[in-house]
Amino acid sequence: MSKLRVLLAYSGGLDTTVIIPWLKENYDCDVVCVAADVGQGEELEPLHEKAAKTGAEKLYIEDLRKEFVEDFIWPTLKAGAVYENKYLLGTSFARPLIAKRLVEIAHQENCTAICHGCTGKGNDQVRFEVTIKAFDPHMKIIAPWREWDLKSREDEIAYAEARGIPLPISKKRPYSMDRNLWHLSHEGCDLEFPENPPPEDLLLLTVSPEKAPDKPEIVSIMYEKGIPVAINGEKMDAVALLTKANEIAARNGVGITDLVENRLVGMKSRGVYETPGGTLLYAGHQNLEEITLDKETQHFKQHVALKFAELVYNGLWYTPLREAISAFVDSTQQQVTGTATLKLYKGNVFAHGVHSPYSLYMESIATFGDSKDLYSHMDSAGFINLFGLPVKVGALAKEIRQSQHIEAEVPDHKRD
Repeated sequence: MSKLRVLLAYSGGLDTTVIIPWLKENYDCDVVCVAADVGQGEELEPLHEKAAKTGAEKLYIEDLRKEFVEDFIWPTLKAGAVYENKYLLGTSFARPLIAKRLVEIAHQENCTAICHGCTGKGNDQVRFEVTIKAFDPHMKIIAPWREWDLKSREDEIAYAEARGIPLPISKKRPYSMDRNLWHLSHEGCDLEFPENPPPEDLLLLTVSPEKAPDKPEIVSIMYEKGIPVAINGEKMDAVALLTKANEIAARNGVGITDLVENRLVGMKSRGVYETPGGTLLYAGHQNLEEITLDKETQHFKQHVALKFAELVYNGLWYTPLREAISAFVDSTQQQVTGTATLKLYKGNVFAHGVHSPYSLYMESIATFGDSKDLYSHMDSAGFINLFGLPVKVGALAKEIRQSQHIEAEVPDHKRD
């Protein structure tokens, strides 16, 4: 039999550094690594040498930024999906993209197993594995945290030191963090206690609102069919636009979320998220939808957004329901075109004007002035009579019962 080949989702951090020698010792296998660039802002080229030194056969560095924004972020933005009213799904929709690429490279490299470094308590194990199953239901999955005897960070360090493996350890940032073009998350350490406020030096992308400029900043965002295409009149590609939105919002203290969320695996978890550009783009998109969507579509879409957010959070991106919801969302976005202007001030995003050639807002109807050609005040009387008819009938029926002394039976013990 040929030697087992395992593909490892590799970041170069402590977990995946230790996993390479662990795989070789416990599975007697060759290890091929894949590092996905989704905009984490790190220099990834040095990972080639690092992976080789710990026993990897080779390393792929995949630039997935464009696909990440266009095929995952924009559809979620158009849906208006927010998990538990706060979380803009930054880690959630990056995992399916990475997992899909893992399967593709595993096939290319004739690997029969894929390994990830997710813990048994988190959501990411589900997101990776469900996606892998969607693209290759026969692929073996190895999750060391569910197999090995290492129970802590200290155990991992001892394991590596015993084998002379150089470790990427920094005690300056003790938090578990995940960064991509959309957000930066912080979990663990003192944040595990909800009564603790985030420390002042926690934020890395966004300035605190207290330190933001004392002068408001005005920014305009142009959308075409629900997709942002320009900022302050300058058209940009997807990656450049999101990068620009992050810069503008971050310097104004926008996009900081402190959330105790319900994980898929059943526990509550506290995290602090920095999503500056995303918060800005969501606000503009919502303002534009307010004038371009009819009432029934707008209200129904809000219900759909909740389900969309759940699916994404739970790792069910590649499912028929998510795809069907996205098809519905796309149909609602055909006229969500125009410009939303926003005012940013010390962590806040205020509406500052919105315009669309497809606007359903008509001043001639909405005005308190004379609009008898389109709307007569007299029309409202008939509308109210019909709209309020069930309420009126209920009140009349109650009067009849009271006049006939018809009362509900009351148990004897309650009559006093």
